[in-house]
Amino acid sequence: MSHRKQKRVEPPDAGSVPRAVVNRLSLYLRELQHLVADGTHTISSGGLGERLNFTDAQVRKDLAYFGHFGYPGIGYRADELIGAIRKILGTDRVWPVAMIGIGNLGRALLGYKGFSRQGFEIVAAFDTDPTKVGIVVEGIQVRDIATLADDVRQQHIRLGMIAVPATAAQAVADLLVGAGIDGIVNFAPVTIALPPHVSQLGVDLAIELEQISFDVVNRLRTR
Repeated sequence: MSHRKQKRVEPPDAGSVPRAVVNRLSLYLRELQHLVADGTHTISSGGLGERLNFTDAQVRKDLAYFGHFGYPGIGYRADELIGAIRKILGTDRVWPVAMIGIGNLGRALLGYKGFSRQGFEIVAAFDTDPTKVGIVVEGIQVRDIATLADDVRQQHIRLGMIAVPATAAQAVADLLVGAGIDGIVNFAPVTIALPPHVSQLGVDLAIELEQISFDVVNRLRTR
């Protein structure tokens, strides 16, 4: 049986790929990384899907948006598929990130080592509180937000993370946009308005808990 790799195809335009597919790519990536760490170097679409409660058809369909990655008789070579997915997601490089807001959440995010393992490096931190400006948190000196635009340009920062109170989130987002940031992750529990050319993701932990409580309550009702 031939183990020759199947011919790759050109990836689609990003706008044609459903967001759910991109979300699952991140799940595939994490699972593949766990497999390699545990000493497993090949896996089938069925095996990968089973670990994540997806069908093998779903895995193959998702990956088919970007090419053919399997080997007949082998399945996927984990290291190669990790590299391919990282390239698709744009994390085959290091992304400098700016953190805005050095409260409890901001400090916790600065200390999270998982960002650097996935290609994101928080290189600058900002706050408006004069008692926080100048302190060093996780090796990063907190800067006055008034220096944001200059620091973003000097350090070639493309991504920003907002961890400020809801009342300040839009003003901070406007500053980031004005500084030339291309993408924002917003941890403030409020929706922010951004121009079309700036990507955004809102992470409201209370909403995530609400989704879980909905599932739990409705499961209990059926018992």
